[in-house]
Amino acid sequence: MNQHMPKIRLILVGDEILSGRRQDKHMAHLIQLLAERGMQLGGVEIVSDAQEDIVAVLKRSFATQDIVFCCGGIGATPDDRTRQAAAEALGVELVLHPEAERLITERCADHEREGRGSGDMSLPENQHRLQMGYFPKGCDIVPNPYNKIPGFFIRDHTFMPGFPVIAWPMMEWTLDHRYSSLHHRVERVEHSFVVFEMPESRITPALEELERRWPGVRAFSLPSMGRGRPHIDLGVKGEPVAAAQALSFLRAEVLRLGGELNP
Repeated sequence: MNQHMPKIRLILVGDEILSGRRQDKHMAHLIQLLAERGMQLGGVEIVSDAQEDIVAVLKRSFATQDIVFCCGGIGATPDDRTRQAAAEALGVELVLHPEAERLITERCADHEREGRGSGDMSLPENQHRLQMGYFPKGCDIVPNPYNKIPGFFIRDHTFMPGFPVIAWPMMEWTLDHRYSSLHHRVERVEHSFVVFEMPESRITPALEELERRWPGVRAFSLPSMGRGRPHIDLGVKGEPVAAAQALSFLRAEVLRLGGELNP
């Protein structure tokens, strides 16, 4: 993204992702949400459940001007350490957010009406649920339409649970309520074409020259591997006018160098 647009990143917290017990679904969904709003993802990082690892990642992240979505680890079991790590990274204490307390209390009352427990907040299990409302001091809540238990927001970082059914509405709410002014701010296009009978090494100098001539355009080259006729998917991404000029240049260079374009 350009200098007028903050980078948008995703942080995924969880040993279960690193071990392969669960496959991440958040990245693809966030990419889709961003694309619908004329925005794009700028980076992804996966971190373990160890608090010291999360603290290190968040300290680096809070030092940026990026917009960050962080999924996982905000529950109240021993392996949920993201709330504590965020507070440590910011150098603030964890405090019970009054709005989170109200919403969690409402959730417990809902359980009682549904015959699934008691709304008595003095009970140990409900006191335990209240732990999910302890956030780094200075946070705002992120509403949760699925079960009311909120996430939290601070310094352009949105913290959500790892469950897609909860996290995805939080992502969408955040994009539309906090960052609507960034929607479709930068018009970007992507063009590509397939080239046969050309090694990647032959076209690389042209890709480098393209990015020198059009600094706001990025070129990409995706060679095929495995069965089938060898080919390269070549393309450009960037502002529409510059990208169109760069694309014409790239196609001409492919033909000049003896490549064969797809029909």
